[in-house]
Amino acid sequence: MKTIGIGFIGAGDIANLHAEAIHDLKGAKLIGLWNRTPEKAKSKAEQFGCRTYGSVKELLADADIDAVFVLTNMETHCEYTIQAAKAGKHVLVEKPAASNSAQLEQMQAAIQNAGVQCMPVHNYIYEPGIERAKSMIVDGKLGDIVQFYMMYNIHHADEIRARYPGVIRQILTHHSYTMLYLAGEPKMVSCFKNTVDDRIAPQENVAMANIQMQNGSLSHLCASFANDDHSGDPWTCIIKVIGTNGSTRYSYRDFVINHRNGAHSQTYENYPESIKNTATYFINRVVRLGERPLSSLQDAITCQKIIEACELSAEKGIHVNLSN
Repeated sequence: MKTIGIGFIGAGDIANLHAEAIHDLKGAKLIGLWNRTPEKAKSKAEQFGCRTYGSVKELLADADIDAVFVLTNMETHCEYTIQAAKAGKHVLVEKPAASNSAQLEQMQAAIQNAGVQCMPVHNYIYEPGIERAKSMIVDGKLGDIVQFYMMYNIHHADEIRARYPGVIRQILTHHSYTMLYLAGEPKMVSCFKNTVDDRIAPQENVAMANIQMQNGSLSHLCASFANDDHSGDPWTCIIKVIGTNGSTRYSYRDFVINHRNGAHSQTYENYPESIKNTATYFINRVVRLGERPLSSLQDAITCQKIIEACELSAEKGIHVNLSN
């Protein structure tokens, strides 16, 4: 089996989970990484057992690298994805995949012109529970889908919240692609937002969106950095799909370890496992076998339109019709 060589563009906290997935995967190797801060690049390269590059151009010129993981800040995803495509590398790009729909369309054009694959890190849908829900929906076991819910209530410390985008971009992006995967295409969006204690950061830390789907079903998406949910059967992160013949449920609370993991006060094991599942699918199925991702760059474009509709709705106090 040919070894698939991987390069990282960016080496932030999320790189740790991607590196762990690669190290555990037979037939894959992390060749090296580039980070804008050389000291951090050196430290992470020592941790991961790989080399560093002096520039993105140098990394992309390495013939041992078959695919790159774009793990930088959102504003640079478009630039690096296009550069990687032109270098003939397959691309895994972290979410949000770009800053706006226009950038995503540029990325899509570059990928198509280069004949390579680009897979956004839409990690929730690579979880076994979500895959089972999708199978039940496709097989008609749930009947007609009537309602989709995705709730997220995880308190984020002040210093983390201050450097993150608001929850609409940071969290409702997850909700949007999961909704697309399980419930179909959106038609009408109505969103509200709130900033609890704007002395910490001006961006919203609570948002709720109600969405009418093309098939007539309804979706409710909720995201909050301002609070945890400590009640019985908490809505830490929970997904429900309700149909005329049955329903499904997915919850972060099903697998919990009592130690901190990144921004979370506990390790909700589904989250790191979903990142590893995504990296594994990309390497083994997309790069090695040429299969399509479960969620594509075109889906990322639709997600971005949902996010932009949420922002417009919350700002103007209007319903936004995505069918126009």
